[in-house]
Amino acid sequence: MPRYDFRTPRIYTEAPLAGGGEVVFDRDQANYLLNVLRLERGDGVLLFNGRDGEWRAILAGTGKRALTAQVGEVMRAQPRPRDLHLLFAPLKHARLDYMVQKAVEMGVSRLQPVLTQHTQVTRINLERMQANVIEAAQQCGVLAVPGVAEPVRFDHVAGIADADRLLVFCDEDAEVKDPIAALDGARPLGGALLPVEAARAGAPMGVLIGPEGGFSEDERAALLKRPNTVRISLGPRILRADTAAVAALTLVQAVLGDWRGES
Repeated sequence: MPRYDFRTPRIYTEAPLAGGGEVVFDRDQANYLLNVLRLERGDGVLLFNGRDGEWRAILAGTGKRALTAQVGEVMRAQPRPRDLHLLFAPLKHARLDYMVQKAVEMGVSRLQPVLTQHTQVTRINLERMQANVIEAAQQCGVLAVPGVAEPVRFDHVAGIADADRLLVFCDEDAEVKDPIAALDGARPLGGALLPVEAARAGAPMGVLIGPEGGFSEDERAALLKRPNTVRISLGPRILRADTAAVAALTLVQAVLGDWRGES
């Protein structure tokens, strides 16, 4: 059995999953399975809910009232949850959709909109964000489905409410230096060197991406005073916010995250 089965349709469900159980699909899921994919009774699907791993199931009822599936064997166990938040100033629809999808693929556990001084978009469709999360998880074999949080004000992020979380602050005004070295030398509360092994073992981390207009001077100063914060540059070119999120998450996962082979 390959590590991932990308040929069998994957469907997210909020129902608990266990061998011998039954799952009832909603109208949109039934339409997708029956009318888009042209599946029939007896065809196989993969089910996941972000809690119980991935299970093989067989389509059972295909009547007018409901489409159901009988849950069979577990295919993949639920992975240990990572604690990696992406904090970002909201973007317009298309770029926000892209960033959310890529964040899911990159292993983020929570999507946190942050309202900054130069934020251009203040109204956020959280249901649309959640739909993008689920779609990306279904397509990419992701089992740990990220949470979508209500927007918070910038001062909440710059304060000490979550000071134990290592916050990687991506700043276009930072001096261009090696970001990998900066992450390797991150220093948490108390000033002790943060072991890379501790971060990979599950220490809470966050990546903060500013708006396309950048952080204000007051916001930058507040972040630099926050304990347990690492300021990095993403190179000599100015990146759009959605591109910056992918670049920053790549660096964090490569140095402190789950790209190094441990899980």
